[in-house]
Amino acid sequence: MPPRIIIIGAGPGGLAAAMLLAHAGLDVQIIERQACVGGRTSCVQANGYRFDLGPTFFLYPQVLEEIFSAVGRDLHREVPMRRLDPQYRLTFGAGGELLCRPNIEQMTAEIAKLAPLDAPQFARFMADNRVKLAKFAPCLQSPFLGWTSLLQSRLLGVLPYLKPWKSLHAELAGYFRDPRLQLAFTFQSKYLGMSPFQCPSLFSILSFLEYEHGIWHPIGGCNALTSTMARIAGELGATIQLNEPVQEILFRGRRAVGVRTRSGEIASDAVVVNADFAHAMTTLVPERFRRKWTNTRIAGKKFSCSTFMLYLGIEGRYDHLAHHNIHIAADYRKNLDEIERLHVLSQAPSFYVANPSRTDHTMAPSGHSVLYVLVPVSHQHPNIDWTRQREEYRQIVFRQLRQLGLEDVERRIRFERIITPADWEHTAGIYRGATFNLAHNLGQMLHLRPRNRFEEFDGMYLVGGGTHPGSGLPVIFESARITSRLLLQDLHARS
Repeated sequence: MPPRIIIIGAGPGGLAAAMLLAHAGLDVQIIERQACVGGRTSCVQANGYRFDLGPTFFLYPQVLEEIFSAVGRDLHREVPMRRLDPQYRLTFGAGGELLCRPNIEQMTAEIAKLAPLDAPQFARFMADNRVKLAKFAPCLQSPFLGWTSLLQSRLLGVLPYLKPWKSLHAELAGYFRDPRLQLAFTFQSKYLGMSPFQCPSLFSILSFLEYEHGIWHPIGGCNALTSTMARIAGELGATIQLNEPVQEILFRGRRAVGVRTRSGEIASDAVVVNADFAHAMTTLVPERFRRKWTNTRIAGKKFSCSTFMLYLGIEGRYDHLAHHNIHIAADYRKNLDEIERLHVLSQAPSFYVANPSRTDHTMAPSGHSVLYVLVPVSHQHPNIDWTRQREEYRQIVFRQLRQLGLEDVERRIRFERIITPADWEHTAGIYRGATFNLAHNLGQMLHLRPRNRFEEFDGMYLVGGGTHPGSGLPVIFESARITSRLLLQDLHARS
């Protein structure tokens, strides 16, 4: 009998691991608490409207292409995709806008319209970050299982590029003098749930990736990726059990040996945790078993921001809107301070609007649109009572939408769903509603992040945004490759 592997959670990391492990001949069983696959990369559907629940940008498809290839599939044949041009439209509360184009010459011309003196610096930014990514990529592809991992020659070689004393914003200020351009190439830190004024300078590679490899739209939304991965995992022999919350991880001594659900106990040779890390530790593993990751230590960690979400099915179309639209608040520092330090709701926040119907007719009925509105807000905090402030903040968001020329949204709504940080926490099982997981500061990266081969217990492994390399679909897929490789090595060593 092949070794049995239980994967807790059918998010993108768990599904990628299931594909790789099932292809290697293991008996893989995914247990998912929700009624559908995808986790934060699932979808909302109603009345002919379809929305991605979480991620809407698909960056750097190379990692997933390689995973599909490793199991004998072709990603682009399985999931048709379009590379977007423009990639997105940025508007600035301080004035001006920037249409972000997918090649150096076009983007340089767009920058020149906003800040002519800064335009030549874009090519230098791209060249420098091309080298930085090439140097750092092996670190993103390797496990960091202890401080000795820092002595690897590949990491020592990249140290000059890390600049740990510099924030992401300070890094970009070395390229662009116009404050709006500094923000245009640092707002991507929000993909990690962090402020560019706190985020390490390493993450300038995020905006580089957008321009070097493009922003893609999978037809049907990013959930088309996870739905297809679930199908392929099943075709490879994995089983997926939906509507079955795991109640407890089972141990024999310091070894994870299975799980308990409402249906009973399921034994396994290894357990892969794809659930939100902090939520899983504090709810599925009795604290008396945890020596390092105690509830107190987890509570003391720095967590990302959360998001206030509106999913709007609209009668009519908004073809004047780009597919992706980002509005950066006039007082961006104040907006970030309200989110990260004061934990209060901003009256004039930055926000993001996706208008996928412009590109993809499968997302809404003919003549209709879907608008996906995301506003970064504090994770759960006593300063904010979402039962009382939910409707008030909805009105603030609709007022902000006028910044994009969306004056008549409310009267055209035919479907609406709201998700607050309280919903992310209590319905989606995300610790403090921190939708981007543990923050990515230098004290919570590499070997200081919960490790892929989890250090607390034998036979337990992690995939997803809470482990190395971190949050965001490309690195979550990379975490699945790292973890699967470690698990297969360990099973071979035990056999």
